[in-house]
Amino acid sequence: MRITLFSARPYDRESFDLVNQEHGHEIAYREELLTADSAARAEGSDGVCIYVNDQANSGAIEALKAGGCRIIVTRSMGTNQIDLAAATAAGLPVARVPHYSPHSVSEFTVGLILMLTRKIHRAYLRSREFDFNLTGLTGSELSDKTIGVMGAGQIGGLLLKALSGFGCRLLYYDLKERADLKGIAEYTKQRTLARESDIVVLILPLTPETHHLVNDETIPLLKRGALIVNTGRGALIDARALVDGIKSGQIGGAALDVYEDEAGIFYSDRSSDVLQDDTFCRLMTFPNVIVTSHMAYFTDHALSDIAQSALMSFTEFEQGKPLTNKVEPPKN
Repeated sequence: MRITLFSARPYDRESFDLVNQEHGHEIAYREELLTADSAARAEGSDGVCIYVNDQANSGAIEALKAGGCRIIVTRSMGTNQIDLAAATAAGLPVARVPHYSPHSVSEFTVGLILMLTRKIHRAYLRSREFDFNLTGLTGSELSDKTIGVMGAGQIGGLLLKALSGFGCRLLYYDLKERADLKGIAEYTKQRTLARESDIVVLILPLTPETHHLVNDETIPLLKRGALIVNTGRGALIDARALVDGIKSGQIGGAALDVYEDEAGIFYSDRSSDVLQDDTFCRLMTFPNVIVTSHMAYFTDHALSDIAQSALMSFTEFEQGKPLTNKVEPPKN
């Protein structure tokens, strides 16, 4: 199949070219995001492969269809960047990557928690300037904390098991209780988790119900001075409300691997640019905020898993087989 891969970076080319030796597809790599305007770049391709910040809206899907595209595959677990109803109407099946090395995200989340509680990021920056003064770097111990995890899927479950070794009290909320987490973490309600947790970790998919879960109304429900870690989706947090919460001291700090309006910022070198997102720039000024560029998944293992899963969907489609990782169209 002829495939156009949008939002391509050098590491995408490396991982896909390696795995594609098994599949034999013809891949054209495009650095730009998929939009209604850029969709024409895929003309003549049988399918497109997109990522989290691409915009597969109705306009883009219509243009893809007109250009000969017959399938959309996203190299992500989430599909909120795709208008599934429009894809269904256009007759374009959609496939996703349902999982990729959940250890990658859970391990990175542990790292963010430790950076935030022990101020490792600030210590590193000081030492680079030969400043080895410890004043202002007093940390706290996880064994003294209650950590609440919102979302106990594959990643959340691994995170809870990893954190259990630190001796902290663990709470979690999900749609249902997990039997394998009994004796490790307490299953509780959202409000209880918010009220009792010193650290709140978000590892949830983005749905209408979870959009802006952290907002002006829910932030006051948190324990004062609580830390927030988000390795789920950026729009789980209302960023303006987060800024206000940090300024008031209601939120004691945040570690964010995702940001609601990250498209056009993350995955690019913006060091010489004047960014226009005032909320993002304000977050970056806080000494108790860590921002990383949506890289919790970013390991060699995960990149290989992503490429294999995505290319397998194209191969199944080419061979007329059912799509193992098909995303079902929305119900009316």
